[in-house]
Amino acid sequence: MLTFDMLCPFSAWIKVEQLKPYHPHKEEMIKINKGKRFQQAVDAVEEYLKKAKGKDQTHSDDKSKSDKGRKAAKPMKIIEEDDEDAFKGGSSDKPASSMEPITKRLKIIEEDTGSTSIQAADSTAINGSITPTDKRIGFLGLGLMGSGVVSNLLKMGHVVTVWNRTAEKCDLFIQEGARLGRTPAEVVSMCDITFSCVSDPKAARDLVLGPSGVLQGIRPGKCYVEMSTVDPETITELAQVITSRGGRFLEAPVSGSQQLSNDGMLVIVAAGDRSVYEDCSSCFQAMGKTSFFIAGEAGNAARMMLILNMVQGSFMATIAEGLTLAQATGQSQQTFLDILCQGQMASTFVDQKCQNILQGNFKPDYYLKHIQKDLRLAISMGDSVNHPTPMAAAANEVYKRAKALDQSDNDMSAVYRAYIH
Repeated sequence: MLTFDMLCPFSAWIKVEQLKPYHPHKEEMIKINKGKRFQQAVDAVEEYLKKAKGKDQTHSDDKSKSDKGRKAAKPMKIIEEDDEDAFKGGSSDKPASSMEPITKRLKIIEEDTGSTSIQAADSTAINGSITPTDKRIGFLGLGLMGSGVVSNLLKMGHVVTVWNRTAEKCDLFIQEGARLGRTPAEVVSMCDITFSCVSDPKAARDLVLGPSGVLQGIRPGKCYVEMSTVDPETITELAQVITSRGGRFLEAPVSGSQQLSNDGMLVIVAAGDRSVYEDCSSCFQAMGKTSFFIAGEAGNAARMMLILNMVQGSFMATIAEGLTLAQATGQSQQTFLDILCQGQMASTFVDQKCQNILQGNFKPDYYLKHIQKDLRLAISMGDSVNHPTPMAAAANEVYKRAKALDQSDNDMSAVYRAYIH
């Protein structure tokens, strides 16, 4: 039976009571363990299974015909400490880092594009823990995404002060150990690094420039991190006003959903002040599975995120269109989904969104109104550089129709209803 070691996938010795069957617990363990080494271990196991299956088929042709489609399940090799290189694909004289004390270590990957990725250290792969920064953290905006982020910051030991336009949303986090700020200005004045995550460009501007706003609390050295998905022009404006007061500015919009936010599995895309990005490393590890720093001016992360969300929104609309066309032509929608999830487009996103549609469950994981906003901003960005975006424009019209059908506050998968009304 193939098993997981619950404590450390590279240990020399494994207690029997710490073993779990591989296949039933695979997704659970991947969700809990975010480190690159753990993913390498999973990849190695999957490669082993493929080779084992190939050998079984080669040596047992007759049996392969009768057991077609069934995966081979051979015992997983328990990697000894000296065998760590089996996961690296090379050799090294250095001690296995998984055997070092559990301390905070960053892995920074420089890419040819000039972007940087900071991923969870190996200690995270072992037990999911990180060493929180000693800086005081502020957080403004406790919506679908912000709530999960703050929860994970608190779980990982950060000192967090929160504010939300609807004050009642702060109560749960106060119970979990957060401090309460009465205004955005007060939060910024109390904290070293303040994050914000709100719905759109107007909300982002109002939060900074409005009465008792962020700008009133900015002093030299204070850090402000804008996590909202907005247009590059808004980011440029906010960066200018923050730095004009001696503040330090970083944009760090996130790719994901409410569930991924709750699970601490967001992808963060950042640009602006590189030193602020590095100061936020423990925060980004708490809230996400990886983060990227985009070289160049502030606004580049907004551009990248709008492109990503443009693709995601257009894809979602296409899936909804396929499901309704299947129904209209007398085909089973469930069979369509089953086939889709066995092909090259298979993903958790496809499966979850299609299941939402088939079950008629449109509880928001990512608001439909927000993906439509992102499409609108991406189209506008394309216009600003004379680049056509006909696919996004077509998808945008479908989402606008869904909004007219009162689907704004439902999940983005509710775009399906634009095709059936």
